Amino acid sequence: MRTWKRKGRGAATRICSHLDVHEAELLASMVTSMRELLTEREASAPRDELSEVTGIPTGHTAAPTDVTLGRLLPDFHRPDQDRELTTDVVNGDINGALRSMHEPHIIDAKMSAAQVVLDTLPDGGGDLALTEAQAMGWLTALNDVRLALGAMLGISEDTPDSLPPDHPHAAHLDVYHWLTVMQELLVESLM
Repeated sequence: MRTWKRKGRGAATRICSHLDVHEAELLASMVTSMRELLTEREASAPRDELSEVTGIPTGHTAAPTDVTLGRLLPDFHRPDQDRELTTDVVNGDINGALRSMHEPHIIDAKMSAAQVVLDTLPDGGGDLALTEAQAMGWLTALNDVRLALGAMLGISEDTPDSLPPDHPHAAHLDVYHWLTVMQELLVESLM
């Protein structure tokens, strides 16, 4: 990836870049894997009669146990955010109710953004010319893929900028940094 450049004005504005073959394949693979995780989570959500009758989707009441999904679908409220609520109330009633109501919509939004990437990704690499709306979808999906990879790698403030070449996560960390730069450059072009 070279960089992102804004071209044109008004409705004709395009956010442009170029991806090499391996970059396009890697991005397609990561976005597809993330979609599969979200699809599994969505499919495993409990179904209830009221949801079936009203058509209002309901999701899980419990947070994902998988670290990656937990990063993509975090709790709405943590006990350390409000000292007046007890841990039991926050973890049970509030988070469970909020998750049940909103998780299906959050998953839909993440899936839609990921689909924008897959729909606009040049097959075999090449030039990209995105509308601003498509670029926002890319930004969302890049952030989600980056968060998922960061969770799998256990990225923290203490994570070094690079790892020895023989380290099993060295290439993954390089990809994480690549996604960070791609996301940062896209934000700059949208501003």
